[in-house]
Amino acid sequence: MTDASSVPLQPAGSAADSMPTSARVRILWSFARPYLPALAVALLLGLLTSAMALISPLVTEWVLETLEVGGSLLNPVLILLGLLVVGAAVGWYQWVLLGRLAEDIVYDARRRMVLRYLGSRVFDLLRHSPGELVTRTTSDTVLLNQAASSSVIGLINGAVTLVGSLVIMAWLDLPLLLATLGAVAVVFLCFAVLMPRIAKAEEKAQAALAGLGTQVEGTVRAVKTVKSSSAEASRYEAVMEHAGESRRHSMRSVRTQATAWTISGGAMELAIVVVLGFGAYRVSIEEMGVPTLVAFLLYVWGLMGPMMELTQNLTTLQSGLAAAGRIAQIEKLPAEDAALEVRVTGRADQGVRTAENRLAAQGGSRTAARVPTSGDVPALQMQGVTARYGAEAEPAVVDLDLTVPQAGHVALVGSSGAGKTTVLNLMLRFLQADQGRILLSGVPYEKLAHAQARSAFAYVEQETPVVPGTIRENLLFSNPGASEEQVQGVLERLHLAEKIASLPEGLDAALTETNVSGGQRQRISLARALLAEPQVLLLDEATAQVDGITEAAIQETIAEVAKTRAVVTIAHRLSTIIDADQILVMDGGRVTARGTHAQLLGSSELYRDLVAALRIETTV
Repeated sequence: MTDASSVPLQPAGSAADSMPTSARVRILWSFARPYLPALAVALLLGLLTSAMALISPLVTEWVLETLEVGGSLLNPVLILLGLLVVGAAVGWYQWVLLGRLAEDIVYDARRRMVLRYLGSRVFDLLRHSPGELVTRTTSDTVLLNQAASSSVIGLINGAVTLVGSLVIMAWLDLPLLLATLGAVAVVFLCFAVLMPRIAKAEEKAQAALAGLGTQVEGTVRAVKTVKSSSAEASRYEAVMEHAGESRRHSMRSVRTQATAWTISGGAMELAIVVVLGFGAYRVSIEEMGVPTLVAFLLYVWGLMGPMMELTQNLTTLQSGLAAAGRIAQIEKLPAEDAALEVRVTGRADQGVRTAENRLAAQGGSRTAARVPTSGDVPALQMQGVTARYGAEAEPAVVDLDLTVPQAGHVALVGSSGAGKTTVLNLMLRFLQADQGRILLSGVPYEKLAHAQARSAFAYVEQETPVVPGTIRENLLFSNPGASEEQVQGVLERLHLAEKIASLPEGLDAALTETNVSGGQRQRISLARALLAEPQVLLLDEATAQVDGITEAAIQETIAEVAKTRAVVTIAHRLSTIIDADQILVMDGGRVTARGTHAQLLGSSELYRDLVAALRIETTV
């Protein structure tokens, strides 16, 4: 039977590898588009800087010609000083403007990605490993910002400076320019041949970096298992294999870039030698003057700057395009609700803000959004539900009928893979049904937004993951308005008050895997669910990590809650659900039997086998 954990993962970077360059450019454009005014200002400043750089050699020629005729140097020197001061001021402001623009693009990219994570369908998101998603949000966004801001401006500035230099050089001396163009042609040919190789190497390096992040994250998370199994050496080898792969691809990119830079630099040095020799010859035959030759040489030396700038920015752009391809995988994750779809508009991050506002509205109206209850209608019904975790997967539940009353305790039991957790996934709309209907207080799910349906539930996961934040923040996750008395009351009922009081910062202590045990984390998760005051409380192995005394307290709490609202429990420790009002026995994605503990002992062989396997007292 297929379960959530068996959903196949997509190979990292597979979608990005096949994405055409035009699509990646559109991704880059979507991040830069809201900042067109700032980009335009930065471009104008860059063009001004380039213009001043183009004027300087001409002023130098003026100085030399003035020296030849014995004129005053005051005016040309003042102009050179003015160009120096203005150029420094413009350059500083452009640097700051581009820096702020780059950080804004990174911030918006991360906003869009985090919103996509939180708004996407659960199992589509879980097809990507946590380490891969972290790399997308950290490393890839940094590469993206450089390509979407400074590299674009740098390419335009470099191109303008290059073309402007060539035009002025043609005006100064056309034969010398023709001798120089050979070197320029070599540089452009180098770009055309080597840039695609750099892009491919960068893309593979980033994919390997995502794999490295996944390996490190998984190893650190399971460090107790690693150490207890004396598996440090094997995990080290596995992690370093990915690190080595990232290094190999990065070094391939470095070697290609070094080749491009070396050829470019060598071509320009050769151009200087040719111009110096040919220019000296033309001076000797009096076809040009020394001031003109000096000015021409300054332009040739000046060409090295734009050439190197073009090389560097083209390399940065290739890295950004590779990152855009990988970020596009996240952009394509389908949203659960259209309201959470992150749409990029022409106005500055309007689409992102709209999604943020809708997400905040959902979180702030959890209780108000609930479907009104009625004593005559079950809390939840499943009618002929069939569902699977992928188009090609086998059904996880088949033709499932299930009724949860407004109050009472319903327990799901069965062997691993029977479909129990799938039932909870369907209730929480983590998984969509292929066939059948699900109704919440008589209202079909298709008429409810995902957040509206989930507002009726509180869910305690089997693994009880640690959510970053303090213990107080974790407790008030679903109900920020809970009073201090409510919090303390729940902590007392679950035997947590004494432990939390012993922490130096109490409720404001950070929740980590070291300051509380696994059982205590599980009880904190249950406390959070109780404080949410849900219509239906969902418990997936809620007592798996607690001792017998605490389990008894939890059972008592569950029984008390079940008097006024519905409780749905999954448990392999049947002792925790023997007193349930109704027990559903599942096998192969179907409910094979239902009844109380006493009734099932007499009617269900599978239930008797489950009970016997756990050596539970069967007398009633």
